[in-house]
Amino acid sequence: MRRVVFNQKGGVGKSTITCNLAAIGASAGGRTLVVDLDPQGNSTRYLLGDAADEVEATLAGFFDQTLNFKLNPLPTEAFVQPTPFDNLHVMPSSPLLEELSSKLESRYKIFKLRDALEELDGDYDAIWIDTPPALNFYTRSALIAADRCLIPFDCDDFSRRALYALMENVEEIRADHNRELEVEGIIVNQFQARASLPRKVVGELVEEGLPVIEPFLSSSVKIKESHEQATPMIHLDARHKLSQEFVALHRRLDERRRAPARRKG
Repeated sequence: MRRVVFNQKGGVGKSTITCNLAAIGASAGGRTLVVDLDPQGNSTRYLLGDAADEVEATLAGFFDQTLNFKLNPLPTEAFVQPTPFDNLHVMPSSPLLEELSSKLESRYKIFKLRDALEELDGDYDAIWIDTPPALNFYTRSALIAADRCLIPFDCDDFSRRALYALMENVEEIRADHNRELEVEGIIVNQFQARASLPRKVVGELVEEGLPVIEPFLSSSVKIKESHEQATPMIHLDARHKLSQEFVALHRRLDERRRAPARRKG
């Protein structure tokens, strides 16, 4: 199963959600890969810490070699790095992704990520793709490569307005390039149960029939400690409320994975 975590709005927790759900699957014994397509590299640093600065084989190198014919290109697995956590691997990001974007788009390399991840499917039980906060070459590549899309949502009116356009963009990619792509759900992040606005906004999304997934992820300062220590919540404090919410969310997604995918016309 390949999942992409996508929202065009920044600061909604894409990297946090990607890495924590991936870490939970890996901690349960599933071989898991995180693909970090965001040039900011937040997922890479979250999983590798300071060692991220020493990595040489990154996604920039992978994409760069698609632009230049080589007799002996590096295999896809050469761009996969182990993390300090059992069963968890990462294809690291690089700031160089930014400058490669226009070249890759003009040369129509939009299917290269899908082809690469298909090569790795047999090695992993789950692949999680983190994306930039924009609908660009890398995001489109991820949506074409993925089976399902998860959309982080942070409970404000701006996010709600952007949500409709985002879902239309996903639907366009599905119709044009990836008929198997499905919006699996909206993940409510930084939820404050005692505040009236988040309850109101989320309630309205549910009433509209949008695929909001429970449990919601609570707002917590503990996540900042998790980022600082480059340690996903399940390894930092497995009993913490937020850790348990991530575990419950992963379980819910796993149940959905086992259910037949909804076919679209």
